[in-house]
Amino acid sequence: MSYKMNRRMSSFAALTQCGLFFALMSVLFPANSAQANEGMKATQTLTSLSLDAAQLAANTALKHCQKKGALVAVAMVDRSGIPLVMVRDALAGMHTPETATRKAWTAVSFKTSSAEMAKATTYNQPSSGIRGVSNVAMIAGGLVIQASGSIIGGIGVSGAPNGEMDDECAKAGIASIQDAIDLN
Repeated sequence: MSYKMNRRMSSFAALTQCGLFFALMSVLFPANSAQANEGMKATQTLTSLSLDAAQLAANTALKHCQKKGALVAVAMVDRSGIPLVMVRDALAGMHTPETATRKAWTAVSFKTSSAEMAKATTYNQPSSGIRGVSNVAMIAGGLVIQASGSIIGGIGVSGAPNGEMDDECAKAGIASIQDAIDLN
């Protein structure tokens, strides 16, 4: 018997043994029975920030910062951290769009403000390794947006002279859509 034929036969034997194992397991533990599916919910409904609300919040945050003399970018992300809107002052630094997006993503991903994440991940803290995760921005300016206790999106502001002003502008953006969120 040739090597190739011997190898094919042993592969066939292994597959046959696996097949017998899975056949026995399906008899002992029926996965497709009505019993296994009883009470299972097969779909779910998720609420996420609308594009209209994201645009309003972003523009409000931008204008709030401009009134204070800050040249910023504002990013809005949905509940999954996917960007919805990006607005920036024409004179904002080139780093601000990406940083704003990362701040919003960080807030949504970790379900807390980017300022809180900055505190929780400082050097020698148990969570300091999180700073190495791609796309995070551990600096103030990223906030979650919630509806009835569930995160529906996030906002990130970057470019103000300090993180506290970035947060202030982000809060102004959220405030501009809060009534509409509360009505839903």
